[in-house]
Amino acid sequence: MPEQAQVGIRARAKTEAAAPAVRRRPKNRKAQIASVAAEAFSERGYHGVSIDEIATAVGISGPALYRHFPNKYALFRHAVVTLADALGGALAEFDEQTAGENALEPAEELDRKLLALVRTTIDNRRTGGLYRWERRYLTGEDRHEIRDKMTALNRHLARSVARLHPDLGPDDYVLLSSAMLSVIGSITTHRAPMSNRRLQQLLLDACRAVAGTELVPDTDEPAPRAERQGLSVVNKREVILHEAVLLFDARGYHEVSIEEIGAAAGINASGVYRHFPSKAELLAAAFRRAGDRVAMAVGAALAESTDPAQALETLTDVYVRLSFEHSELMSVYFAEIGNLPSHHRSELRNIQRLNIEEWARLVGQLRPELSAVDCRFLVHGALNLVLDTGSLLHFVPTESRQRRVQQLMLAVLLGDTNGKSTA
Repeated sequence: MPEQAQVGIRARAKTEAAAPAVRRRPKNRKAQIASVAAEAFSERGYHGVSIDEIATAVGISGPALYRHFPNKYALFRHAVVTLADALGGALAEFDEQTAGENALEPAEELDRKLLALVRTTIDNRRTGGLYRWERRYLTGEDRHEIRDKMTALNRHLARSVARLHPDLGPDDYVLLSSAMLSVIGSITTHRAPMSNRRLQQLLLDACRAVAGTELVPDTDEPAPRAERQGLSVVNKREVILHEAVLLFDARGYHEVSIEEIGAAAGINASGVYRHFPSKAELLAAAFRRAGDRVAMAVGAALAESTDPAQALETLTDVYVRLSFEHSELMSVYFAEIGNLPSHHRSELRNIQRLNIEEWARLVGQLRPELSAVDCRFLVHGALNLVLDTGSLLHFVPTESRQRRVQQLMLAVLLGDTNGKSTA
């Protein structure tokens, strides 16, 4: 090539390199914003995330973000609805396969639906916490919309359970499907790593065990509420903590003020501060109370048992009773850890992990074919379903309802409905 031509080429290249690159707005900018926001909301909660933080993570300005979403609530609602629609869409393809010539065998139909839900949940694992805990921040109409979507999802799965076990009643189908959805959703409550292939199989096997559970009949009538006996609690610190837990559970930590907690406890805000220096310290106290009760349950079960099977039987029984008796406290224990101050969060997460490890150790002794990680995932699934199915049963503490929830826990942990390993 002539030297003059080479000089020209080099000159053009230098000019092109010096010219600023033309920035083009991605066609999927709205989806990109929604994805980043959903992860942030799921990890740090609705109130823990600002529009500016989301915009910075996406690489745009706040005003640019507002071109796609008018405010933070609109962005939050979009994230929750998208997640609910993704789960519903996972089952939509089966509508034409459940009737006539296209009908699948009951067991195959249930397996395929479960796998579709598992895969969708794995794909959305980093944002799945949105539905479980943060939906309470939706307004009434939006909350009803999400509830209706999830109710339809539950009933869709329940129809497959009904085909598999036609001898059960409608309440049984809904309870079993709710437990399976809870086990699948439990992977969004923690960040432990596992290959997708192994996770799919582990969750599918756990859900199969739940679907095959021979539930005891729900025949008990709720006992009449007994009149309170004895002296009323005069320890103001205990009264404040109790009222705070009820409010945190009902409305969410950020929606409750110190003034409201004080009013519920019969004192003013300054009276609350004499016992707790801040609302965050109140939340930390609730966590310690719940953690202590779970730890005591584990310790008592181990002390009263002579082998792992008996220990797990006792532990699940005690845990279900604890959850029914203190449902608000246990809900706050699992829902609000992201709102703890950082200096408390790591300490209390470690307490939760230690409790999980004790459960997982028992499961591993009974199911040596499983890895320690497998066991921890199953423990998360079993604990998760207690709050979900208990909520479905309105935490009415009859013997049969508590036993049914315990049966579901054992099915997940042991791998079948007879208390034996599937190996």
